[in-house]
Parts: sequence; C-alpha cells; structure tokens
Amino acid sequence: MAAAFAAVRRFGNFLIPRLTASSNLGLNLRPMSAFAEEEASKASPEEAPGHSYESLRVTAAQKHVLHVQLNRPEKRNAMNKAFWREMVVCFNKIAEDSDCRVVVISGAGKMFSSGIDLMDVASDLLQPAGDDSARISWHLHSLLARYQETFSVIEKCPKPVIAAIHGGCVGGGVDLITACDIRYSTRDCFFQVKEVDIGLAADVGTLQRLPKVIGNQSLVNELAYTARKMMADEALESGLVSRLFPDKESMLDAAFTLAAEISSKSPVAVQSTKINLIYSRNHSVMESLNYMRSWNMSMLQTKDIMKSVQAAIEKKDLKTVSFSKL
Repeated sequence: MAAAFAAVRRFGNFLIPRLTASSNLGLNLRPMSAFAEEEASKASPEEAPGHSYESLRVTAAQKHVLHVQLNRPEKRNAMNKAFWREMVVCFNKIAEDSDCRVVVISGAGKMFSSGIDLMDVASDLLQPAGDDSARISWHLHSLLARYQETFSVIEKCPKPVIAAIHGGCVGGGVDLITACDIRYSTRDCFFQVKEVDIGLAADVGTLQRLPKVIGNQSLVNELAYTARKMMADEALESGLVSRLFPDKESMLDAAFTLAAEISSKSPVAVQSTKINLIYSRNHSVMESLNYMRSWNMSMLQTKDIMKSVQAAIEKKDLKTVSFSKL
C-alpha cells in the first residue's frame, strides 16, 4: 500500500510540471493582450456594487439585469482556483439581491470558456493532502463537493440565468451552461465534453444535467465517450441551445432583450416558475403537483396577480407595472 501511495505521488510530481508547461485542455493559450485591451475598452458599465472578483466581472446591464462575465480572456476564460470560489460567492449574492431579476452570463474575449485551468488546479487534483487512502479520499470528496457547488449555485439561484455562448465551450464550460436556464449561441461556437481526453470522467454536472437538457441519451453518451466537438447547428438541433446568432454582439443584444422581457414580469411568478421547473425535473409528476400546491397556496396571495390582471384588462405593457422587490 505504501508503495502504491508513493507511485501516485511520483506520478503527480512527474505530471504537474508538464501540465504547467502545456496548453489548457489541449487548447492554445497564447496571450491575447490586444484583444483583451479591446474588450476592456468596450466594457463601459461600471462594476456592480459588492461584486469585485479576480476571475469575473459583474455589471448592471440594465434595470433588474446583471451581466456576469467570465473575465480571463488572455487564458480563454480557463477556470482557475479563484473562479471556482468566486462563482459561489457571486451567485449567492445575486440570489439575495432583491433588485436583480435576471442574469446574463457570457465570456470575455474570443471564446466562452476553455474549461478547467489545469495549470492552476493540478496540485489540488494530483497531489491531494492526506497520509493514506482514507484521508486522501476524504480530502478529494470535499474538494469535488466545492467544485460541484460552483455550478449548482446557478441552479439554486431563483433568478433565471441566460447563457450567451460564443467561440468555444469546453469541459467545465459545458458543466456551467447546463446549469443555466436558457442558452443562446453564436454560429461559430462548438461544444466539447473534454474530460475523457485528460483521463477522467466529467464530475461537476455535465453527466447529470446534459441528458435532461437534450433528452437524447445516445447522443450524450457519444459526446461524453469520444470528447468530439458538437458544432452550433447540432447544438440547436439537439436542444442544447434555443437560438443561434451570426456574432457575439447580436447574441448579447438578443440575450439582454430577453432578460428585459423576463424582468418586466412579476418576480414572484418568474422565480416561482424556475423553482418548480427544477423541482419537477427531478421528481415525478404527482410529487411535483403536490409541491406546486404547497408552493402556490402561499404565492397566490401576492398582489402581483391583481397588478398583472389589471394591466391586461387595460391593455398596458407589463413594463409599465411596478412590482415590489423580492
């Protein structure tokens, strides 16, 4: 047993220097300083109060809508240690932000995300703390739970989250977008469940959520076993995304237009809908109906119903109706 532990340690010592000298998940991570500067110059909105991060940029895009950007363009938005920690902090704050009703999440630079930053997290994964197999396993179990929460927190957030995906969405990027409520993509985008190519099974959400998102187990198995690229047209056909756009700018315009439309509705109605959609996905029809009864026996008492009905009778746009914060 001691020899086996020593072998694992030696393998980690051998592999980590090579990972730090290699590209992220097989992608070229050449610096893009000029492009990054161009992106920064376009980012006119100021940082949202209380949201200061190393790997993310959060801005108030418009009334009741926050824009969360993966903000490591020079690294193709590779997910480093700061990202795994900051996403949880960010979305927990958003969940409690009564002024926010919808979130748009996108990636700065040339692509949405190249996935996990192996150069940054290799030591945690390949040289875990612990004196024996029980303690190493205990540590890895805790580490994986924290990584899984990075994307589960999107699903737990009651505000709808719209993913605007461009360029490429690899590995952890697929884990992220499958936790979102709505997905838009550019026509040049590709999607890749990359984990088998680096010797592991996807373990932070893709294998659990992707089958429920696209409803085609055969296709999910093919993508997960081979790590082949799914191009945007196939993603649209399979149901992974709901709309395609010619470029990033038009996609973001559409995403913010959709966010504005959703944010004009009653926040009680919208957030109740998200919570019950997710509950229904994971439970039987009868269990979900029972949950819905218990939920709405409280929520039906909201004043938002009368305001919405009154607006409909008077043929007013809901954007003119003032709903209380939630």
